[in-house]
Amino acid sequence: MRSHAPVPVPPGVEAVHKAYLEELGPKERAALLSWTGFTTTFAAVRGITYSIRDNKGPFRNLSVGGAHLHHYMWGIALLSGVGAVAVHGQETHRRHPAVALSYGVALALIVDEFALLLDLEDVYWAKQGRVSVDLGVGLVAVGGTVFAALPMLQRLLRRPAAH
Repeated sequence: MRSHAPVPVPPGVEAVHKAYLEELGPKERAALLSWTGFTTTFAAVRGITYSIRDNKGPFRNLSVGGAHLHHYMWGIALLSGVGAVAVHGQETHRRHPAVALSYGVALALIVDEFALLLDLEDVYWAKQGRVSVDLGVGLVAVGGTVFAALPMLQRLLRRPAAH
């Protein structure tokens, strides 16, 4: 008779939350939230932008008075808000998880359209240039998120397998 190795079970929400709180200090949690916000926003914005460009899905460009509102504008506005909290906010507000998350979201909105900020409109949508930028930033984003979560992930991987 063969003995079967236990099938690994992914950690539950409680185990992940406990590892998050116990393995990461406040600065590490802020870094993880920033990277997670950046990565998630960058991926979502790329998907939405490609769907708009291909005229698929529910999303459309937003314009006011004939002028297109690029999403880097929303990123700059959000980053300004984060900066205001960092400079003028009370310590409890500066350390709030929403500030770290908002920082990552704002940077993704700006970085995604960085070529437009440099007035490189012709290369922004050139297939080879756009794909390489998407992959490069995407890999950096995922790598940074994983790196920031490493202590937590190591703990979750060390936990005994459920039977």
